[in-house]
Amino acid sequence: MSSKSAARPLDGITVVSLEHAIAAPFCTRQLADLGARVIKVERPGAGDFARAYDERVSGLASHFVWVNRSKESLTLDLKQAEALSALKTLLKTADVLVQNLAPGAAARMGLTAAELQRDNPGLILCDISGYGNDGPYRDKKAYDLLIQSEAGFLSVTGTPDTPSKAGNSIADIAAGMYAYSNILAALLQRQKTGVGSSIDVSMLESLGEWMSYPMYYAYQDASPPQRSGASHATIYPYGPFKAGDGATVMLGLQNEREWLTFCEVVLDNAALASDARFDKNSKRHEHRDALAKLIDACFSKLTCDQVIAKLDQAQIANARLNDMHGVWHHPQLAARERWVSVDSPAGLIPALLPPGANDQFDYRMDAIPSVGQHTDAILTEIGLNPDQITAMKAAKAI
Repeated sequence: MSSKSAARPLDGITVVSLEHAIAAPFCTRQLADLGARVIKVERPGAGDFARAYDERVSGLASHFVWVNRSKESLTLDLKQAEALSALKTLLKTADVLVQNLAPGAAARMGLTAAELQRDNPGLILCDISGYGNDGPYRDKKAYDLLIQSEAGFLSVTGTPDTPSKAGNSIADIAAGMYAYSNILAALLQRQKTGVGSSIDVSMLESLGEWMSYPMYYAYQDASPPQRSGASHATIYPYGPFKAGDGATVMLGLQNEREWLTFCEVVLDNAALASDARFDKNSKRHEHRDALAKLIDACFSKLTCDQVIAKLDQAQIANARLNDMHGVWHHPQLAARERWVSVDSPAGLIPALLPPGANDQFDYRMDAIPSVGQHTDAILTEIGLNPDQITAMKAAKAI
């Protein structure tokens, strides 16, 4: 029998989110994973514009499917007084308001801590923006790629000739993670003080935190890490190498003991370990082109599986360069039963369980909502009668 409780950490917590794209939806989906009720406020008709990014998941958008399960969809045209009034009524009993609207948009609607906490002192407000709620960049548009550029990420990512963005929305993800953790901290703080918080999370500051290693490496105008593709900028050998069958193996050496073993067991060339060009990491980094030729000559005679077998024997860290097919079918994810199915307007869709298996509760893995699916029920819940809801529909306020 399972020892897990049916209760989840955020059961009973209500989150209202004026969200679109990735940063705020990723934050709130993780709150939903822990049991929170998340009410996603969308525009009537089209909803969150991320719904239309693509049609790759049985007609649904890949980004949207990823960050919007386990939510309720409430459509409101907040430019109309009745809709805004309904939102403010909802917020009187909510625990958290998350928003990533354009800078200043929430404040213009009166959705500020000063106003909302008068009726609900325990309300936690979390604003997610590109650059924060003040400063000279406050009103600049901020998309993921632009923040990757401003935060210096592109300066250390790519090849020597070509700066390259991350293949996923890393600035949005960083901001979503810090919003999520800040909200969890605010909920704990509220248990102690009884009052809510106002949280200001910026994408620039979130990704800037993740850039601290290269910034410190370039401390006091020292030379920064050089763009080195998939190889490590300062440690060698550490990165991709081709096997004889054309597949790519990633490997990483961390210390001189591993270098000795790598030469003896993997390269079958123990004498190379004491070669004056390669006998410490800084020299291997300096002479990496020469060392790469020696490694390539060895690996070209072996298949990917054979290279990995030798690396495993030597206890050298390694990995296959997987494509998306490889991740979908990864044997480790299958063995640990990390895949489940969630419902959606297009039917059942596979989804990864959130990272971190907890022996006390199961994550919430409920359906991805259609636009406005829960509007009538939520408006009824806050006290509107059928005639009022019908009138709002006629006015396209919902």
